[in-house]
Amino acid sequence: MNKPVAIDTARIEPVAPVVLVPKPPPIVPAGPRFRKPWLIAGLLSLALLAVIGVAWWLATSEAPVRYTTAPVTRGAVTRAVTATGTVNPVLTIIVGAYDSGVIQDLQCDYNTQVKKGQICAKIDPRPYQTVVDQNKANLAVAKAQLEKDKANLAYTKLGLDRAAKLVQTKAVSQDTYDNAKSTYDQAIATIAFDEATIQQRQAALDAAQVNLDYTNIVSPVDGTVVSRNVTMGQTVAASFQTPTLFLIATDLTKMQVDTNVSESDIGGVKDGNKSTFTVDAFPKRTFKGAVNQVRQSPQTVQNVVTYDVVVGVDNSDLALKPGMTAATRIVIDQRDDVIRVPSQALRFSPGGASATTQGQAQVWVLRDGQPVAVPVTT
Repeated sequence: MNKPVAIDTARIEPVAPVVLVPKPPPIVPAGPRFRKPWLIAGLLSLALLAVIGVAWWLATSEAPVRYTTAPVTRGAVTRAVTATGTVNPVLTIIVGAYDSGVIQDLQCDYNTQVKKGQICAKIDPRPYQTVVDQNKANLAVAKAQLEKDKANLAYTKLGLDRAAKLVQTKAVSQDTYDNAKSTYDQAIATIAFDEATIQQRQAALDAAQVNLDYTNIVSPVDGTVVSRNVTMGQTVAASFQTPTLFLIATDLTKMQVDTNVSESDIGGVKDGNKSTFTVDAFPKRTFKGAVNQVRQSPQTVQNVVTYDVVVGVDNSDLALKPGMTAATRIVIDQRDDVIRVPSQALRFSPGGASATTQGQAQVWVLRDGQPVAVPVTT
């Protein structure tokens, strides 16, 4: 039998209390979601079939036919050529300088109204005046020499007459007479030489006077100064090339438009064709003119051949300025009081409709809501 054991309670240490925590439930992994791929494929197929059905319905359904109509009118039918041109004066005079020198006086400016012979500028005349005075002196010397030689001619004439009388009486020798005759002939030749010298000196004086007169730059015509290329005190050199000092337009009330017409359209343009044009300065105004000249000189720019067609226009109100760009329309053919239809009607050809005639112009008209081809006679 077991014997009881004595326990010393004084030596027993106290034990900390133990807290019992409940054990969490075990984590069970989630299983795969339930999917139906056949359902998604079916929905996409239905959508595709719906789109195809709508497209087929739209393609096979007949839309209502709508025609754009225009009334048949009676009036003028014209054929025209369009071109771009530049407004210019009918005649522009280039005023240059014949002499070289310093501009001493300037009397003309832009827009100055000038008359024929009016002085516009003046070159310093002193060098040319000196040449004129020198030639005048040379001419005076030649004339004085002529008078001297005329007196000598008279004296030699007396000597010749005296020798002629003496030789008849054998008072002098024949050689004396011949010497007197030679002296007389030389005096006559000297007179002719002096007269030629006078003409030469007179020509030199005239040339010097012309150069002096050219120091006055005058207007050769009545007109308006449209350009001034010289200032006071400027030195003008006219040795190799005549400098341009002024541009004078003869009459700004009559202008012309220089248009560039292509070679494909120039065949129908003739003198007298009516023309209209507009400029950017007056977009709502139409200017009227007529073809004055079709110039035969071609102008080639980047392999494009054009011809200059001159259109004359009245500019009494001075609205047109030189250099303006003009959009020109030249009428090359016109028929008045004829039946007119839009050009689209002549080119219209509805689907399923057959032409009544082959190769003949026709216009389509509506009869009972259906297009009918009607032949056009010209």
